[in-house]
Amino acid sequence: MKRFSYLFASLFLLAACGPTATSGGGSDAGNKTEGDTIKIGMNMELSGSVSAYGNAEKEGIELAVEEINEAGGVLGKKLELISKDNKSENSEAASVASNLTNEDKVVAVIGPATSGATKATIPNMTKAGVPLITPSGTDDSITVANDKVQEYVFRACFQDTFQGVILANFAQDNLKAEKVVILGDKSSDYAIGLADSFKDTYKGEIVKEENFTAGDKDFQALLTKIKGLDYDVIYVPGYYTEAGLIIKQAREMGIDKPIIGADGFGDEKLVEIAGAQNVSDVYYTGHFSEKAPATDKVEPFVAAFKEKYGKQPSAFNALAYDSVYMLKQAIEDQDSADSASITKGLAELKDFEGVTGVMTMDKDHNPEKSAVVLGLTEGKETSAEPVNP
Repeated sequence: MKRFSYLFASLFLLAACGPTATSGGGSDAGNKTEGDTIKIGMNMELSGSVSAYGNAEKEGIELAVEEINEAGGVLGKKLELISKDNKSENSEAASVASNLTNEDKVVAVIGPATSGATKATIPNMTKAGVPLITPSGTDDSITVANDKVQEYVFRACFQDTFQGVILANFAQDNLKAEKVVILGDKSSDYAIGLADSFKDTYKGEIVKEENFTAGDKDFQALLTKIKGLDYDVIYVPGYYTEAGLIIKQAREMGIDKPIIGADGFGDEKLVEIAGAQNVSDVYYTGHFSEKAPATDKVEPFVAAFKEKYGKQPSAFNALAYDSVYMLKQAIEDQDSADSASITKGLAELKDFEGVTGVMTMDKDHNPEKSAVVLGLTEGKETSAEPVNP
């Protein structure tokens, strides 16, 4: 998942993402584990426009660290979590990455949550030779830029292209949609990528495609343009902030067509913004569902999460939780908690059993895993359909 305001990282930054002559891939790259703890960093959106994502992931991370330490740690050492707020800002995310790697000397970082912020950190993480896992950054170019795999970048989630394909197939096969309207965020790489992937796959007719910009509040004019058209489904590639308002205003205008979207819908604030009474016949791609558990890890995770936080876990809680355990597995597989070893362990991760699925890291540092399409009725999850890659 990505955030509109972050996604326009410059070509210079993307080009700089590759390993440098002094830091890339050598046995001396990155930080070493010293002392009685293994220092890992958290670079998250804890304040600002997408803080709902960052704080949800912070909960998952802290639960996993707590569990691991209570069970004896990793290689006989406790995990020491160093948490920092990137304030939902690209430049701050890059600064946090530099601070965590150079000042705090962490051996790995989890986050950011959003793709734009994640991409902004890549040059500093690569220069430091320290690996990162983004729990929910789905932009394809995070792990591969300019046809080059980013050596120190990994993710726990699936990619945008995968989501676009899944949603196109769901629209035509499950919803029997022969005609679709697309309402997309023109300021977001996330939305643009999702729309392109959908259009490449969908075999029906795209009746109309309209665009909005991140931060827009009033969608009355846009919705008026589509209200009288003949179509079966509305596809909204975007985030909960605008999607919630579109759902609310569409339903209040009497537009009752099914609305589909990607994982950017996957926060409880979507329902808060739209109003539960308006959130019916809404579907989105998700990473995790109690109704369709991907592995046997789901039930104990849900129980532990409820005990600690007194609420149901979300997909973002689950993805972040898995990210910590992916680090643990990489460390144990390499019998070392140094950055270079963790990087190698993540690249070679195979059959890792997480709460969001069984994962094997592919050559482009993307996990091969399943997805689920979730359905909402009056704001509640009422269906969950697993989808394999």
